[in-house]
Amino acid sequence: MTATPGTLDQAGRTTPPLGGFSLAIVRLEVRRLLRNRRTVIFTVVFPVFFFLIFGLNSTYADQRIGRGNESAFVMISMALYGAVLATSSGGAMVSVERLSGWSRQLRITPLRPAAYIAMKMATSLVLGLAAVLAVYLAGILTHKPSMPVGLWVATAAAVWIGSLLFAAFGLCVGYLLPSENVMQVIGFALVLFSFGGGLFVPLSQFSHTLRMLAAYTPLYGLNQLVHYPLVQGAFDWTWVANLVAWLVIFTGGAAWRFRRDTARV
Repeated sequence: MTATPGTLDQAGRTTPPLGGFSLAIVRLEVRRLLRNRRTVIFTVVFPVFFFLIFGLNSTYADQRIGRGNESAFVMISMALYGAVLATSSGGAMVSVERLSGWSRQLRITPLRPAAYIAMKMATSLVLGLAAVLAVYLAGILTHKPSMPVGLWVATAAAVWIGSLLFAAFGLCVGYLLPSENVMQVIGFALVLFSFGGGLFVPLSQFSHTLRMLAAYTPLYGLNQLVHYPLVQGAFDWTWVANLVAWLVIFTGGAAWRFRRDTARV
């Protein structure tokens, strides 16, 4: 069977289909990621623990909100926090590759930057899915969150797919910072993003000025979108604009740093 010829890059190498994207590499990356017990604990166990503390609080858990109750709202919030922490951590693993010199080796391969970033994002999404499923399973077993069955599926899917934004964020930070600092920076940044985006504290409790600033933070649009099916009300397209803008910024930053990093051979 004759192989289909690929395009040639500037070094005269043949570029494989999809720029070198490989599901086999994604599977290997997933296995490596899941062997990191600390990452699994922080991204899967802790969000469940937080849900059990805050989502089952009898003071407000059964209060109605939109098409469900407050417990369901907290469950979505904790699933989102776990998912963005998981995808950020997965993306940031690139900092380890930089330290070992692996990213430089990629320069001698025909792998395209876009394909490399896509594989890293796909790997991150697997861990993000685990975080979402763990929190939602806890919600099912406790029988506390209340919302229509369709919303369980819709909100879980929205959280998981939306967390792709922070896979790009993790990649960008992983290329900007040395490996010994990357997780500390990501953890601190996600706490700030969570407060700024209204994930931990309702934005209604902020001053008018802080609410205006919050609309420009990376987690704001995503947080509003994943809760919308439950809360309902007026839809604001600025939420989508916020999500798309930050996705372009983080993805573009990761691609730019990848090119600069692999160029230093």
